[in-house]
Amino acid sequence: MSLGFWARSGVVVLWCMGVQGCARVPVAQEEEDVDGLADWPEPAPEHEKDIESSEHGASLVPLSAPPRASNLLVLGGGGEPSSNEIALEKNVRYFQRTLEAHGLEPASASVYFANGNDGQATVRYLEEKAGKKAREQFKVPEIPHLKGPATLERFLEWVDQSARETPHQPAFIYFTGHGGLNSRHRNNNHLALWEGDTLTVRAFGLFLNRLPSTTPVVTVMSQCYAGSFANFIYQDANPKRPVVAQPRCGFFATVDFLPSVGCTPEVDEADYKDYSSSFFAGLSGLGRTGKAVASADYDGDGRVSYAEAHAFAKVDGETTDLPISTSEAWLQRRATRKDRRRFLSSPIMEVLRGGRPDQRHVVESLVGKLGFLPELSVRDNLKSSMPRTEEAVAYVERLYMELINIGMQEKLRASGSPQALAIFDRLLQCENGSWDRPAGAAPVPVQVRAPEADATAP
Repeated sequence: MSLGFWARSGVVVLWCMGVQGCARVPVAQEEEDVDGLADWPEPAPEHEKDIESSEHGASLVPLSAPPRASNLLVLGGGGEPSSNEIALEKNVRYFQRTLEAHGLEPASASVYFANGNDGQATVRYLEEKAGKKAREQFKVPEIPHLKGPATLERFLEWVDQSARETPHQPAFIYFTGHGGLNSRHRNNNHLALWEGDTLTVRAFGLFLNRLPSTTPVVTVMSQCYAGSFANFIYQDANPKRPVVAQPRCGFFATVDFLPSVGCTPEVDEADYKDYSSSFFAGLSGLGRTGKAVASADYDGDGRVSYAEAHAFAKVDGETTDLPISTSEAWLQRRATRKDRRRFLSSPIMEVLRGGRPDQRHVVESLVGKLGFLPELSVRDNLKSSMPRTEEAVAYVERLYMELINIGMQEKLRASGSPQALAIFDRLLQCENGSWDRPAGAAPVPVQVRAPEADATAP
């Protein structure tokens, strides 16, 4: 990949060669160039009346408390051996170790991966030997408690079984695999499943309707263009339609028009850097190699919520990903050009005053990483501190997105709109959920193989 900066009319744009769909944020250096940023990551409405409203329709029943998920599903792997990298298999195994760290049995999650248990060698990895060039190899999936292949049929079986046997248990769905871009309708991208199956955002939402309308559903997705799945909160995945009655929320590796990182045939987990690795590290307090990480309990209530794990990932992930959640996508869609100009031009510390503890952590950490001055605006900081790497540009983008989130939630609170507040508050309640640890259960010691052993024995 080549990297450079292109200057035109005072606007500096990071450009990438070799990454499909890589369209990074323009960095404004002159007052008139703030308009360029105001239309990123997608064109902003000019006026309030132009905002697509999803607030009308059936009234939403608020959640009595943040959901504690106990019905867990994992879908993972590539659609074929050539795209079924070993990192995806190791992501599933790390998820299972995260369950153990919460005092949950790995067998409590329904796991479907690639070709399942048919004995075929489909997991692609690079075998490295001293003094020799790494060689591509394939092996049989090795995942404890694997139930079968990651196909559309198995996903539907899980939904139907959940509707019959555990209809009222909050659900948690983790997808680690590949995604596809619908360039004409980015609100309806898709997951790539085994045997050429695909699952669009619209179909995903429609199938979840088989569960009771009162059953919360939370999802974590790490595929390319994952942010599109934030639209599963709407009827027919259409932001112009009302929000569905079923409480839904999700956390996604990146926005709907960018690829994500993390799918590698390399076997050493110590080198893995991707959104779900950081998310589950924040949630469990343990990194992929078993090393303890800083606590993500930013509000000090004694537990780490999904939203706090998401905040941890925004700072921990040294990648070009731009993590986003359902509530954040919903807020950003409402931000007008005037709103975005204001957040870009206002002192960072001024916008930050209205932030929740997890949002304050994100902003303060990114400001520190970038060497920005909090008393200055993002625009003014960029005049003297220009990012020079892809990761640094991503930090600027994440910071900008977080300021939009904080500013828009403050604007929403001030508006007093009961319908909009009902939607937003329920999204926040859902995102503040966590896994349900059985009463009296203690965390199980997690055994992690040393990276050196992984390097020779995947």
